[in-house]
Amino acid sequence: MECEICKFNNPKGTATAVVIRDGKLLVLKRNEEPFKDMWDLPGGYMSQGEMPEDTLRKELMEELGVECELDFINWFPGTASWKDRTFAILSHAYLADIKGDIKLNQDENSEYKWVSLEELDPDSIAFDSNQTITKYIKEKFSVDYIMLKELIRQLDSSAEVRETNYYRSVLNGYISKKIVDGRLVGVGWIFPRRTFLRKQAVIEDVVVDEKERGKGYGKDITLDLMRWAKETGVEVIELTSGSHRIAANELYKKVGFQLHPTNHYLYKVS
Repeated sequence: MECEICKFNNPKGTATAVVIRDGKLLVLKRNEEPFKDMWDLPGGYMSQGEMPEDTLRKELMEELGVECELDFINWFPGTASWKDRTFAILSHAYLADIKGDIKLNQDENSEYKWVSLEELDPDSIAFDSNQTITKYIKEKFSVDYIMLKELIRQLDSSAEVRETNYYRSVLNGYISKKIVDGRLVGVGWIFPRRTFLRKQAVIEDVVVDEKERGKGYGKDITLDLMRWAKETGVEVIELTSGSHRIAANELYKKVGFQLHPTNHYLYKVS
């Protein structure tokens, strides 16, 4: 009897891990067809009744012998094949912060390597959905991490920047990067939040390299963050700036920010 529902070609669910360390993406060499001996991203098909996060935790333990903390990136449609049939899939991609040393299961993959995001060739990755994922993360996540840490140190000498937190910041908002002659000289981050009253956004961590200040780069970054807010439907932008940052405070006033008479409290949870 012919299966009518099979004709609809509804996508099968998959879960895919994006693992990055020191600006390098983890890829695995496949042992099996399709795409045998091509580089692949960790992950697999979702089972019936399974959430994608559970699928990915299971796959990472089976393939790499590691536990992980997951942050959702996006959905990516694509195709896969079995025997002579090609069918649709929908990949749930997650940023995976893995814990512990990799213990590769060579029944599934023969080897692994770390590839710099700058040198990553998405066309060399197995499956069209994974190629789309790698193009996405190459565009969104590439950064001079050493210079980024130096910039944040100039903003707060006690700050410790974890690489994964940078990628989480990209996923949870927008980061404006000022690059001059191929060098990262400034950054700023804005993230949205919904209140009972409106859609707001908060600007954080605007900093320009101390050797490049006075050239208008801080204004460029701030205006870019404001542009993003307007394009995404934000109604109000808020920020805080230490009173000792005289130039920054003057800049914010010049581009339209008004000093808000309120007390600003912090509570350290842990």
